[in-house]
Parts: sequence; structure tokens; C-alpha cells
Amino acid sequence: MPLEKLIINQFRNISSANLTFNNKINLIVGPNGSGKTSLLEAIYFLGLGRSFRTRLSNRVVNYEQNEFTLYSEINNHDVTIPIGLQKSRSGESILKINGALSNKLANLTQYLPLQLITPESYTLLSGSPKNRRAFIDWGVFYHDPQFYLNWARIKRLLKQRNAALKQCNAYKELQLWDNELCFLSETISKQRQDYFNLLMPLVNETITEFLPEFSISSSFFCGWDKKNKPLQEYLADNYLRDKQLGYTTAGPQKADIKFKVNGLPIADVLSRGQLKLFVYALRLAQGLFLNSFNDKKCIFLIDDFSSELDQTKQQILAKHITNSDAQLFVTVIDKNNISTLFEQERTVFHVEHGKITVE
Repeated sequence: MPLEKLIINQFRNISSANLTFNNKINLIVGPNGSGKTSLLEAIYFLGLGRSFRTRLSNRVVNYEQNEFTLYSEINNHDVTIPIGLQKSRSGESILKINGALSNKLANLTQYLPLQLITPESYTLLSGSPKNRRAFIDWGVFYHDPQFYLNWARIKRLLKQRNAALKQCNAYKELQLWDNELCFLSETISKQRQDYFNLLMPLVNETITEFLPEFSISSSFFCGWDKKNKPLQEYLADNYLRDKQLGYTTAGPQKADIKFKVNGLPIADVLSRGQLKLFVYALRLAQGLFLNSFNDKKCIFLIDDFSSELDQTKQQILAKHITNSDAQLFVTVIDKNNISTLFEQERTVFHVEHGKITVE
């Protein structure tokens, strides 16, 4: 599902732009601070309804403007799907998909599957489990159509349970929520585990190319120790602790992926540069997996392509992406640094002070 057209108005330092993209390679060239990353951010906004740089809407709207507007056209099996999004400084949104108003920004995700790689991507491994849950849930969302509904129901149940924890006097008052929560948690856990089992062979193959000097193991933790006892018993046994804390401490909301090198957490062994390579391999493998199992092709957004990547690693990354037939948007300061890596069909965009021109 390539992104064919993008119109930008008042987004960051890009006052106005009307762009037609290449279905394969799009190189975005310009000095630091020119607006290269803002262009990627605009595409990301159309894919997820939010920024990867800030949670504050007023920081995304162009200086002294009231709102930004994005309009795109996506090719879905030779059918053009128009998507328009307007967001104000106060956070109010207007979203139109195929001409119809939509009241949920989450609806964007099914139209534009994105894999983002930035210089800060290493936080996927060194940051909180929330980052790794988001990583695996991205894949399960596209792989299993029932996942989103199940996860949405679990989040509602957890919200209700956490509110009830503050008011109830005995565990039996929570059982109404826990019975359904446990059933759905088992379902979600299986969906995540099945996807993890399918994805990891491709991840391991890719990691071997990027970091051949390390033997890395991985495991999926569902959010409670299934081998020890079922979730229902954890919820009952942890009742007093959960009540004191004010939230539920066991369940799929605590799921994680654990990567280790020689039995040690990967973030304790690898350098920042090596962690970044590991994340490149993870993101790359996940996008390639989607492209091989789903008719919704993943789009790769790579900010500062050559950052902390030597020539050999750049060649590996470029080879996998170009062989996957995926659409690529990549920012660089100087295109000559990577011109030999992307010699096939491509379009080059120059960005200077928020103005975008085509070579």
C-alpha cells in the first residue's frame, strides 16, 4: 500500500508542500534542522495519528498557526484511498478516510503500516517493557484481525478493575471483572506467543547478519508465570498488594520480550551502537515478515540512515529493504554517502528551511 501523494500545510517548519512519491525509494536530503525529519513525522502522523517526537499538539503546528492539515493518497491494489487529517493546537482532530468522517485516529493504522527507525531507536531495548509490548502488538495487530478488539476489551476491563480496587472491601467483589479478564488474557497471550514464534526465525536470521559476533536468545513473557499458576490465582493472591498500589500487577498489560546474551539482559552487554543495530534488525525483520504474509505492504521510515552504521551494515540494511519491494523514505545529510546503495528507481527530495523541492 504505497503512499503516492502527500500535501502538507503548517506542519512544523513546513508551511506548504505538495509531494508525489516514488513507490520504491524516496531519499530526503538536507542539512540538520532543515525539516527532513518533519517530513517523516508527517507521514508517521498519517499512519498512527500521533507524532514520534512529542505528545504535545502545539509543538507540531507551525509557528503562530492554529492547526496543521495533512492530505494523502494511498494506493490499495490500484484503488486510491484519500486520507485527510487536521489537528489544532488544542488537540482537536478532524479525520476523513475515503471521504467519510472517522471519529477514531486508531482507524489510520490499517491503511499505512509503518516501521520507523531513528537514532533513538535503541530505547526499544533499553527502555521500559511498554516499548517492547508496542513492538510485538504492532505485528499481532496486522497478523490477527481479532487482536485489536480483544486488546481494547482488556484495557477497558483493567480500567474498571483498577477503579474497583480503590472501593472494594474483599476480593470477591472483583471476580466479575476477573473472570472475563482471565479468559481474554489467555486469548491475547496465545495471539502474541503465536506471532512471536513465527517472527523470531526471521529476526534471528537478520540479527546474525548485523551482529554475527553475538549469540542472542529471546523469549516472550506473557505478563505472569503460567508454569507456576493460572492468572486467576495471581489476581486473587495479589489482591491486597494491588489494592494498596491501586492497579493490577499481573496480566497481559505486563507482557514483555526478553533478549539475552550469555544469560544477561542485552541492554547490559551491547553498546549503544550495537543496540541500534539490533533494533534495525528487529524493525527490518518485522516489516519484511508483514510483507511476506500480508497484502498490506509495510513502509519503512529511516531517519539519518548513515548514523552509527558503517558501510557494511548500511549495505545489509539497504539490501534487505530493496529486495523486499517495500516503499522506503530515508533522510540523509548528503545523498552521495548512500547513492551507491540505492541505485534503482528513486526520487530525491531536497529540504532547506522547510521548503521541499524535487531533484
